[in-house]
Amino acid sequence: MNKTKQALVPTCLSALIYVSGCAGVGQDVLAGRNALQTGRPTDAVSYLMRAAAADPDYRTPDRVPERVLTYLGRAYYETGNDSDARKTLEKAVSTHQDDPLAHLYLGLTLLRDGDRERGRKEIESGLKAIDDTLEYIASDRVYGFYWDPGMDIRNDVRKTLAAKLDGAELAMAGQRIGKQFDEEIDRARRDEARSRGGSDSGGGGN
Repeated sequence: MNKTKQALVPTCLSALIYVSGCAGVGQDVLAGRNALQTGRPTDAVSYLMRAAAADPDYRTPDRVPERVLTYLGRAYYETGNDSDARKTLEKAVSTHQDDPLAHLYLGLTLLRDGDRERGRKEIESGLKAIDDTLEYIASDRVYGFYWDPGMDIRNDVRKTLAAKLDGAELAMAGQRIGKQFDEEIDRARRDEARSRGGSDSGGGGN
């Protein structure tokens, strides 16, 4: 083996290890999302903890990218582990301030943990960001109409923000809308793929 080939071997191995690692993280995040969407938050924590340990900056390859820390924080929240949920979601929000679900689930966690004022503020911030995100995507004349086509999510957000809900009612609305928005990412991606004559094997549990 000549020197050039010898030099390439470590580089190629490193690349293969990196690609394999990324694939593993993506698979764990997908499994975690599926677990959340099918009511298995404890299973989701296991998958997402492993993914976050391998790559805490991982984001899903969607038009609306969501981060592994956001999903992990949501999974902690849904298992009732408010301490780890708050710590994880605080990090998600500080790193990616434009992540609607990070703000929403941080707010839900804070509200349940007794920090009512900030909890309400974060929930409202997350809901407004969901509305803004869907409005922005809807302006795309090619694929925008695949997203929230009946404006169900946006109308739900606007009614929720306009109403003077108490803490329990706001939490229920926030959880409902967060779940709808997360599932919309998968549904819209599948519809976009079909319109291009392709197929989409990824996504959540629906």
